[in-house]
Amino acid sequence: MTPCNTSQTVSRNALHHPSGCSEGLLRMAMRLALLIAATLLANPCSVAGSSGALLDIERKVSHGYATNNGVRIHYARIGEGPLIVMIHGFPDCWLTWRTQMEALSKTHEVVAIDQRGYNLSDRPKGVENYDIKLLVADVGSVIRARGRESAVIAGHDWGGMVAWSFAMAHPEMTEKLIILNLPHPRGLNRELARNPDQQRNSAYARRFQQEGAHTNLTAEGLTFWIKDPAAKPRYVEAFQRSDLEAMLNYYKRNYPREPYTEDTSPVTPVKCPILMLHGLKDKALGHAALNGNWQYVEKDLTLVTVPEADHWVHQDAPELVTRTILSWLNR
Repeated sequence: MTPCNTSQTVSRNALHHPSGCSEGLLRMAMRLALLIAATLLANPCSVAGSSGALLDIERKVSHGYATNNGVRIHYARIGEGPLIVMIHGFPDCWLTWRTQMEALSKTHEVVAIDQRGYNLSDRPKGVENYDIKLLVADVGSVIRARGRESAVIAGHDWGGMVAWSFAMAHPEMTEKLIILNLPHPRGLNRELARNPDQQRNSAYARRFQQEGAHTNLTAEGLTFWIKDPAAKPRYVEAFQRSDLEAMLNYYKRNYPREPYTEDTSPVTPVKCPILMLHGLKDKALGHAALNGNWQYVEKDLTLVTVPEADHWVHQDAPELVTRTILSWLNR
């Protein structure tokens, strides 16, 4: 009996060649392998062994990579139109923008990145590899990877710091700027130098700057802020893929250190329109640092404060944040 002869129809190759059945099975296996590979390339998060069901946005996006001097930066994209690049903070990943991405995709090409060290992006070793200039260059590489010369830049937390820095370094590539819960860096420096409340609120950053601080972190513990039960297991997986030491290298390399001093260097003004949204219950970045931010910009600045939202304003008030961004972009 021939093991592969399970029907009345046998290929001519199988009739004339003793190895025909195994060759047919081989071709079938190769086709299956190609299908699986294509599926994984389309959605690299859907790896076997995932403990959480895919979120709705994960089924709708495509994935790609940009390369900055050998470091691959992963991004998820959806929609067509003018480009928006969205940058997450700590501890987070591209999924943080899931509510905003779908809504914005109706009028824009939306690209949400994993910053270096996180999730599906490369995780180079060494604190020097997390300098703000390299983080800014990562964003530029994503814009170029999408075949564009400029984009709307949006950032939250550390993503906000990268977004501010990108706009100052590359005004020619920054069409508009959207900042969530990250005052202008000069405002933060001022409050660290003058405001005891901000100094107390930044105790966590000083701990993160200590050697070996990452050994106190776990992937599960970093999901403390996530309120969506469906998203939490996806975040655990993302943080398990991430480098916890790399996450803290952002603080070691770029966050001000004691003794805190104000930045008195010449101001490099932001030259594009800016939308800022800030949850007033933020326990890490006090709203006093928002004062005077308009001194550092040349175009219009729109500030929206959300009294009941915490640090993750786009998670605590997703409809308000999304509606505000859409209205501001399409005005």
